[in-house]
Amino acid sequence: MKSYAGKKAVVTGGTHGMGLATVKALLDGGAEVLLTGQNERNLEAARRELGRGAHVVRSDAGSLADIGALGAIVKDRLGEIDFLFVNAGVASLEPFGQVTEASYDATFAVNTKGAFFAMQRLAPMIRDGGSIVVTTSIANEGGNPGMSVYAGSKAALRAFAQGFAAELLPRRIRVNAVSPGFIETPTMGVAGASAEVLAAFAQEGREITPMKRIGTPEEVARAALFLAFDATFTTGVELPVDGGLGQGITAPHA
Repeated sequence: MKSYAGKKAVVTGGTHGMGLATVKALLDGGAEVLLTGQNERNLEAARRELGRGAHVVRSDAGSLADIGALGAIVKDRLGEIDFLFVNAGVASLEPFGQVTEASYDATFAVNTKGAFFAMQRLAPMIRDGGSIVVTTSIANEGGNPGMSVYAGSKAALRAFAQGFAAELLPRRIRVNAVSPGFIETPTMGVAGASAEVLAAFAQEGREITPMKRIGTPEEVARAALFLAFDATFTTGVELPVDGGLGQGITAPHA
């Protein structure tokens, strides 16, 4: 018997990277999944690759109009759901002195406001006893040059997850967060970066992560699905998937 047979899930930001890996794991386990994205090329690639069982929907994670429409689509195609993975997010490397109101608003629109209202809109469709997982970031803690706005947006999302966990207790809906470190995705989590910048970012990740490698989208997916379905006595937590980077672990000298 497949592990997610009969389950229904929604994954925002599900057309590439960690979101796509989670979608594939759910489908492989027998779930029916509705996933969202905004990039038309990624949406079409997901439609070709995933086939039946996957509902691929274009939706701007930072648009309240699109979030409202998404709620109607989910209700029409899936009805009640068991799991909501709020994974859509954006990041840019921008020193604080160069941050503009427009760039600040663009980050918070997706990572914070959009995530909040997606949870608010879709929570009524989650079956009692279901779960929500949000993607935060290792950037929540500590200071990293050029990532102040991104870190702030994800720290707010962490707080939202705890608040929703408290508010949804009467319905036994668990709300948790998965917090990735350096993960090998097409963008490495940084929008618009050049191939050279991405390569340098990945090399930095390998050097400073105690496990001396960067993670895979599949490793994040397994953590998210553990929180979603197996961690039945866990709510309000943030699970790091970072190779020990945020845990004060020091790698031994060679």
